[in-house]
Amino acid sequence: MENAAAARDAASDWEAMRHAADIQYAPLPPPKTPELPQIPEWLKAIGRALEAIFAPIGRLLGMSWPVFQWVLIVAGVLLLLFLLWRVFAPMIMNRRLRNPNAEEEVEHWAPNRLQAVALLEDADRLASEGRYAEATHLLLQRSVRQIADARPDWVIPASTAREIAVLPMLPEAGRSAFNTIAERVERCLFALRDLDAQDWAAARSAYADFARIELPA
Repeated sequence: MENAAAARDAASDWEAMRHAADIQYAPLPPPKTPELPQIPEWLKAIGRALEAIFAPIGRLLGMSWPVFQWVLIVAGVLLLLFLLWRVFAPMIMNRRLRNPNAEEEVEHWAPNRLQAVALLEDADRLASEGRYAEATHLLLQRSVRQIADARPDWVIPASTAREIAVLPMLPEAGRSAFNTIAERVERCLFALRDLDAQDWAAARSAYADFARIELPA
């Protein structure tokens, strides 16, 4: 009898525990899978077009399209960073260098006289052989190097002659010289127009004014 009573008590306790609201016995519902955002159709179309264009190139390079597309993405990001740097680096440099005494400081700066005379002699030798374009180009290259050597804080490696020509830290003679020389070099390189003796004379005179060298008549 005692065993039967104990069994009934155990069964009763079990039922009471089973129906207790604070104890979970039912299986948990499966977790909901989060819905992934849908890719717009226009973006899918662009992806298919890029795959059709570049996938063959990737295969030629031994890469599958999923790998090659990441190569293209990295290349695109690097190109964008380079373009941003080319646009904003001169502006940042100019702002950093601009100060109330800047104009007073650069008014008295000019290329080293001995270097300037040697440069003009080298360029004159080319011009005497009728190689006016080479002589003008030499003036541009060496004068950029002179500024970079003397004032490295004015010029960054990617600076162009046009960018140097508008530097507010240069004296007016320097800006004028770079404009004159750069204009003729660009005309020769991009317009495929050879330079003549008049072009050379203008470039030579502009550089001499910048270097404060009196040319013989």
